[in-house]
Amino acid sequence: MQYAAPPGAPAPFVVGVGRSGTTLARMMLDAHAQLAIPPETHFVNDVLYAGEKIRFSPERLVNVVVHDRHRRWGDFGIDEAEYLERVRAIPRLNASDAVRAFYEIYAEHAGKPRWGDKTPDYVKRVRRIGRALPEARFVHVIRDGRDVALSHNRRIQRRGVKDRPPVPPGEMARRWRKRIEKSRYDAQSVEHYVEIRYEDLVTETEPTLRRICDFIELDYDPAMLDYHEGAEERLQEMARDLPASQGRPHRPGEERLQAHALLKEPPKRERVGVWREEMSPADVAEFEEIAGELLAELDYETASSGRRLAS
Repeated sequence: MQYAAPPGAPAPFVVGVGRSGTTLARMMLDAHAQLAIPPETHFVNDVLYAGEKIRFSPERLVNVVVHDRHRRWGDFGIDEAEYLERVRAIPRLNASDAVRAFYEIYAEHAGKPRWGDKTPDYVKRVRRIGRALPEARFVHVIRDGRDVALSHNRRIQRRGVKDRPPVPPGEMARRWRKRIEKSRYDAQSVEHYVEIRYEDLVTETEPTLRRICDFIELDYDPAMLDYHEGAEERLQEMARDLPASQGRPHRPGEERLQAHALLKEPPKRERVGVWREEMSPADVAEFEEIAGELLAELDYETASSGRRLAS
């Protein structure tokens, strides 16, 4: 982007379809002594869009972040005045450096020199973010879509939202396939993109983390394996309620914490391939009819291939 500062150290952007293990990856990377990754931000694309308008100001860019429709500002522990002061100090105001200013403050508060991001939905914004932030290195966490479907519907059930029935397996298959295929297409236009399987993150944790560290040019830190020991404290950022706003429902802090309760324990191998026990043959067939080719391409077992995922 015009006037933006030169890119800083490589910054991981953990992306993927929801319920694919992106939060697990975030907690592991955030446990690194040199790297701070905040809870989901969601505002980056909106800030970049605002910066493309003819008239914008520090106040307007900060307003986009603080009053983002996803209501996440309170998760970050940053004072609005501190952020506004940092944005005002940008020599030639631009959206890229306004975004960087947020991450830099967050990392400073954590006492760490480097920053990253974990927002699954940015899997849809790979090209735009890559252009604006050349230091961005996209870590796409991919999980077996059938397990994603089960996890997604379990979350709906836990929330108890009466007007939100479980998503049919065919619809989940379409969403999963479309999101992954689009991200792979978009990734062709960025320099730094890697795919990490959730199953490898759980069953081959250290080698997978070493691969990510190499990708982001960061020395491996064994503390990442002990992420669960500090998970209770880190998750407190999300302990607050999200008030209803702009058509989005109220979300109690307790429900937000419960959604990530498993992060307080080491990776659970039994969460790999859950669909074999919990998904009916009819639902498996419906999912595979739409996304079977992609499952096979990603080396997941399908009814037609007969392969079993190593665990």
